[in-house]
Amino acid sequence: MTWTIPDAPSALPPQGAPLADRQSRFRGVRVDAPTAWVAGRTTGSRATDMKYRAFIFDMDGTMIDSMGYHRLSWIEFARRRGLDVDVDDLMRRTTGRTGAECMNDLFQREFDDAESWALIDEKERIYRELFAPEFREVAGFRAFAARAHAHGLALGIGTAGDRHNIAFAMQHLAMTPVPKAIIGGDEGLAGKPEPAIFLEVARRLGVAPADCVVFEDAPFGIEAARRAGMAAVAVCSTHAAHELAGPHLLAAIDHYEDAAAAAVLKTMTAPETHHAA
Repeated sequence: MTWTIPDAPSALPPQGAPLADRQSRFRGVRVDAPTAWVAGRTTGSRATDMKYRAFIFDMDGTMIDSMGYHRLSWIEFARRRGLDVDVDDLMRRTTGRTGAECMNDLFQREFDDAESWALIDEKERIYRELFAPEFREVAGFRAFAARAHAHGLALGIGTAGDRHNIAFAMQHLAMTPVPKAIIGGDEGLAGKPEPAIFLEVARRLGVAPADCVVFEDAPFGIEAARRAGMAAVAVCSTHAAHELAGPHLLAAIDHYEDAAAAAVLKTMTAPETHHAA
């Protein structure tokens, strides 16, 4: 079966819309900062038995173990373009940002839409060619997501990746059920650490930001969750736990087979129920 991501709804501003227009839908949204959970305790006013309603997952490095292949694709892209690039520094500056933002940073200039998306397509085709033969999830992700769904949680994806990378990942993952809301970095929203992508996922799920938990592997994503008023779980597949710290962090896990991941699910959810896919 071929998996395709639906087109962005017409309510979204088009690619290339001014940033102020793209962000204006989130102005005036009131969100309450979530409580931090530390070793089973809470700080703040929320009770320890408080339940969340939705899990929102970043994609690269959080759902799929792809970040090493993004690094290799940047190296190959730079080679083909004759660029002298410190790829590790580039990724520190751009992981979590949209493809257009990454290209503007790399070339230190603003591209028009046609140029930008041509460059993005070139780079991401290299990534998919490299990763496809070695594709793998972050250990235990699909089973964890299925358990979360069985517990009644809504599932969403908020990624800076474009629709081609999303379709590639979802085709390989073959998730059951498919998350109800999937937002990509080519829908005209500002990339992380801005909160727009996560806020749009929550809006499409019909869940208040304070009732969402974001799973993220990158500092910009952890910060985006904080700005969105969402709790977060650090997935330490690409960064150490101390690099993903924040007052809104509930837990840090190495992967989804980690005992800490099981504890997260048990602590944050109601008893398991059965839901139709």
